[in-house]
Amino acid sequence: MRIVPGGPVLIDGPVDIVTGDGTTHSSDRVVVALCACRRSHRFPFCDTSHRRRVRRTTEPDAEGSAQRPEQ
Repeated sequence: MRIVPGGPVLIDGPVDIVTGDGTTHSSDRVVVALCACRRSHRFPFCDTSHRRRVRRTTEPDAEGSAQRPEQ
């Protein structure tokens, strides 16, 4: 088992997961990513919902420093 900081828990598969309500979820993958953030639409499996899409409000200049875009 490997815990990805800010991401899923990776376990060696194949697996059968039994959730709190008694439902069994199966995966035959070699490595299975289990959701740790509870945002997944495929819970208990990770669908990368933990990743946030962040819009850049600044653009880097030639030296890599961030500058505000001209309006």
